[in-house]
Amino acid sequence: MKIFKYIAIGLLTTNVLSSCDLDLYPYDVIETSQSFNSVGDAKNWSERLHADLRGRVYGHYIMSTDIQSDQLNATADYGNNYGDVHRWTLLSDNYQIRDYYQGYYSALNNVNMTIEGFKNITPKDDTETKALKEYTGVAHFARAYYYFMLNIRFAKAYNASSASTDLSVPLVLVPDINATPARSTVKEVYDQILSDISIAKTNLAEKAGATNAKQINLDVVIALESRVKLYMQDWNGAKQAAETLINSGKYNLYTTAEGVKNMWHNDAGNEVIFAPFVSINEGPNVNNIYIGWNAGTSRYTPMYLPSQWIIDSYSDSDFRKGAYFLTSPKVYMASKGKEFTGTIVNKYPGNPALRNAGAVTNYAHSPKVFRIAEAYLNAAEASFRALNEGVARTHLNTLRASRGLTALASTVSGTALLNEIKLERLREFAFEGFRLEDLKRWGDGFTRRNPQDTEMLQTGADFTTKSVSANDDKITWGIPDRDVVANPNIVQNPGW
Repeated sequence: MKIFKYIAIGLLTTNVLSSCDLDLYPYDVIETSQSFNSVGDAKNWSERLHADLRGRVYGHYIMSTDIQSDQLNATADYGNNYGDVHRWTLLSDNYQIRDYYQGYYSALNNVNMTIEGFKNITPKDDTETKALKEYTGVAHFARAYYYFMLNIRFAKAYNASSASTDLSVPLVLVPDINATPARSTVKEVYDQILSDISIAKTNLAEKAGATNAKQINLDVVIALESRVKLYMQDWNGAKQAAETLINSGKYNLYTTAEGVKNMWHNDAGNEVIFAPFVSINEGPNVNNIYIGWNAGTSRYTPMYLPSQWIIDSYSDSDFRKGAYFLTSPKVYMASKGKEFTGTIVNKYPGNPALRNAGAVTNYAHSPKVFRIAEAYLNAAEASFRALNEGVARTHLNTLRASRGLTALASTVSGTALLNEIKLERLREFAFEGFRLEDLKRWGDGFTRRNPQDTEMLQTGADFTTKSVSANDDKITWGIPDRDVVANPNIVQNPGW
């Protein structure tokens, strides 16, 4: 998936031209109105949208909220990396908040420009008509994905009784750099997300999904639909979408410790629905705070360590334990001048195929945006909420069995069953960016607890014993300060 030189960086309109010839453009830039002349142009734009998406998953897009929640503890040598996020002292000018918001909106600008521009392209034949239709579907999927991610981070969790008045983010559907839109409501944003998903499903209906797909296809759209409807508390919709993927038979859960480890460490894709294209030359964002391998000293120097309680939540028979964690006597803290025996997060050690031969790891992985495991967990939770505990247990037990765990008995029901579903989401999705969003939509607070050896860690009320109530204002991020200042129509979130 190449990003062609003749598409301008960011795909912005060229306004400033050489004074010697107003009919010429720089050799490496194309003026926007000239970039929507053919289906070949549309293909190039679609490839750009895929590349944009690759650059907006993993890295700080998932690490920030995981560091903010209850799975991790800052080490003695964390150097204040993500410090405000971890301590909950973050302000609306915090760079993680700013970059998260800006990253999605800059991608949305390209999406909106693409959707509008595609309307000006006339296909030459049926083949081109089909291709343009699919490229348009990709754009609508991307818009749905970005608005969903913005909504769950900058708006309250969905509540049917208040969604029409709860503020979300501004809906911007056409490219206009001078617009100063007010914030839309949660309902308005979700309505737009569902509209874009519907268009994407129609336009990509003939683009079948396959394991470890690098291109957006129908199954990828259905996976997003299941996630969106779960967060919207549309239990039947979430269940139906999830079961569509499960019943397709395309995506098989790994059922051995070796298989699970191979999925994470070497990007094996049997149960992966969508993982954007990456290569040595077109790298992904990386989750690089967990290992800190120093080849010169053969030591680990992590910024964050998993809390002992989350390590202990995996039984020794759980196939994920050996894939997600590594215990070593070589965990080094320079500020203490000594090595410790500690357990590090080892879910993202770096795929050897994505670095030059002989190189020390760069922590690069093909981002796993959607996996079939999520479909099982969505179906389990949605079935439980829809008062069908038998189906919920069936889906949950299928996932448990694949990870080496015994089946839950039929006597596990009610609150006990819901707690098992929540625990399985924690174990399956640890360090993938789900935790804070799950706590938020469940209405659960947390207390950081049971750390590893505290001599390795920053300690105190903001670190190893931090307590956060379910209604804490900072579970929902504030709109970035510079956007509030620049746009007088933006109303800030409470507590910011």
